[in-house]
Order: sequence, then structure tokens, then C-alpha cells
Amino acid sequence: MDLYLTSLALGAVGLVAMAFSGFARHGHGSHGHAAGGHAGHAGHGGHGHAGHGHAGPAHAAAHGHPAGAHAAASHNWASSLASLASPRSLFSICLGLGTAGLLLRPPLGGGAITFLTALAAGVIFERVLVTPIWNFAFRFESNPALTLESAVSGEATAVTAFDANGQGLISVEIDGQVVQLLGTLQAADRALRAKVVAGARLRVEDVDSARNRCIVSLQ
Repeated sequence: MDLYLTSLALGAVGLVAMAFSGFARHGHGSHGHAAGGHAGHAGHGGHGHAGHGHAGPAHAAAHGHPAGAHAAASHNWASSLASLASPRSLFSICLGLGTAGLLLRPPLGGGAITFLTALAAGVIFERVLVTPIWNFAFRFESNPALTLESAVSGEATAVTAFDANGQGLISVEIDGQVVQLLGTLQAADRALRAKVVAGARLRVEDVDSARNRCIVSLQ
């Protein structure tokens, strides 16, 4: 079977399959984003991470350590090589390699020069054309919204005073959205006849998402 024709077909089919898969995930993630308001939480987390990462290079530069620059350069090279090994990059290179090979073979023949030139064209095609288009197409892709289980070990607020059975309405914040559910004091706190008034701060110990209730403890 022809090398360049096979490469062209493999790259085209692979990219089309990944594009459809990516758009499907994007649609599902956008739905979760609308329901849970995950964007605000993700943006806050991303901002903190970026700030923390920036402190290291700045500190190194202030103290005149050239090792930081060498480490950053090595990291960039490693990241570039890793990105070329990704499935999307490999499919893009195959597509560019196959297309360039079919176009260059008549004037150059089918030798090593044709293959190396076509391979270089495939890498350029992936970097210059496919990567910018791919990033632009999926720049709004969001992560799935967090579930109620993510509130475990987090803080809750008593909306109402708890009754004699140690139960009351509480609120928790999930993805920037306030959710109210039934809270039950853990057995140890109920044994001590602990009282929970409206506005008290509690800790979420366990969650029953199917019944929209959770176990809480006094902080």
C-alpha cells in the first residue's frame, strides 16, 4: 500500500474522529457549566495557580540565578516534544506528510529526500495551521461541573435551627452556587445533645446525593 496515501487517509480519519469527539465533550461540559456555574470557580483556581507559578521565576531573576532560565528553556523543549507526541499532533503530521508526499513525489521521486521533505512539511502543517485552528475551535471548552460529593469535608451553614432529632436545613456552596439540603448531625454530636442554631458553621462529613441530604458535624 502507498505510504503517502495511507498516511493521508490515517491523518484525515483520525483528525475528523477527534474533532467530533472533542465537540461532543465540549457540548456536555458547557451544559454542566451552565448548571453549576463552574467557570467562576475554575477562573479563581487558575488565577491562584498562575500567581504562584510566577513567583518562582521572578524570585530567581531577582537573585540572578541563570539556572532558572535554563530550566525554563528545558521545560519548553520538553513540552514541545510532548505535544508532538499527542494523538492530535500525530494525526496532523500524518495528514501533512501524506499530502506533501503525494505532491512532491512526481518532481522529486520516491526517495529519502522526498520523505524527509514531506515529514518536515507535515510538522510545519501541524504547528502553523492545525494547532491554531484547533485551539481556536476549543477555546471555550469547560470542565464538567462539580457534584454534591465535592462538598465533603467542606463548610456548610445552618439555614434553620436543628430540631430535637439533630436535623435541619443547611446550605453549601458548590461551583459558586448555593445549594440547600437536609443536614443531620453525626451520632457523636447528637449523643452530646449539641444544639445548632441558624447561621452556625458546620462541617460536611458525608453526602447522600440521591436523597439530597448529608451528615454534618460541629466545627
